[in-house]
Amino acid sequence: MDDVYKLREYGKQTAVVFQTSSLMNQNDVERVKGDLLRMVDGEKRTRLILDFEPVQFISSQLIGVLLSLHKRVTASKSADPGAQLVLCGLCPQLLELLKITRLDRLLTIKPTRRDAIVERT
Repeated sequence: MDDVYKLREYGKQTAVVFQTSSLMNQNDVERVKGDLLRMVDGEKRTRLILDFEPVQFISSQLIGVLLSLHKRVTASKSADPGAQLVLCGLCPQLLELLKITRLDRLLTIKPTRRDAIVERT
């Protein structure tokens, strides 16, 4: 699993930095899903940045994971007003996929991880 992503901390924000060009493998997606939901539900990490910089391909299953994650992070805003899910580093085809599915209207998308990091506590 170490080769699929790495975690980086920026104050209260946690960046999940993907290390692979493809998130199509069902086992990888299941493990990423479990880890991300555990971060939000168990560890109360509700300020998440997902950095997709090297990723070229994602499965439809991962789209569902993003929706579940968005829903849980949004639901946690009562406990943490700064709760937010930000996607960054999306290549043109992933950005197009999010536009086709209209997820670009629901999810916060920034060009780079630097843009996604919020300078507040």
